[in-house]
Amino acid sequence: MTEDKNLIYSILSGEINAFAELIEQYKKLVFHIVFRIVKSEEEREDICQDVFIKVYQGLKGFKGDCKLSSWIGKIAYNTSLNHIGKRHDDLWEDMGSREGFLESVNGNGHQPDHFATQNNYGDILRSEIRQLPEQQKIIISLYHFDDLSYKEISEITGLPDGTVKSYLFRARQSLKERLEKKYQSEEWLN
Repeated sequence: MTEDKNLIYSILSGEINAFAELIEQYKKLVFHIVFRIVKSEEEREDICQDVFIKVYQGLKGFKGDCKLSSWIGKIAYNTSLNHIGKRHDDLWEDMGSREGFLESVNGNGHQPDHFATQNNYGDILRSEIRQLPEQQKIIISLYHFDDLSYKEISEITGLPDGTVKSYLFRARQSLKERLEKKYQSEEWLN
C-alpha cells in the first residue's frame, strides 16, 4: 500500500513519468474489466482511456480506504456499465434457461476429437469463459486472471462477498459442464 501512496504522491506532485507507471501497472486490470463488459471492439480502447482520465482526475480524492487496484477496477467497471447504457440489474440477468444453454453448448458442431487438435489449453479455457453469462465471466476473470480477492471483486462490482463467491462457484460449475459436454472426457481436467 505504501508503494501505491508513493506513486499517487508522485503523480500529484507533477512527476511526469509517474502516471505512465500507474497506467502500465493497472492497464491489464482495466482491459480485463472493460473487455468483459463492452462488446464493441471499436469502443473498448476509448473507454480504457476514459477510465485512466477519470483515475487521474480522481486521484486527489482517493482516500486509501481500499486498495488502489480495487478503486481503479471500480472506475473501470462503472465506466463500462455507464457506456453500455444499461442498469446494473440488466447486466446480471441470467442468459436464458438451462435447457437453452445446454442446447447451445451441444449444438456448436465440436466433435470429441476437436479438443485433441487444440495445442493450447489456455486458449480453450479463455474461449469457453467468453461463452459464460456476463456476471460469471467478469468474476471468474477478475479472480483467476487478475488474482483479485473476493473482497476486491466485491468492491469493484458492488456485489456482496457471498454473491461474488456464488457467481464464482456457478462459473466454475458451468465451465466444467461445458468442457465435459464438448470434449466428452475429463482427462483434460486432470
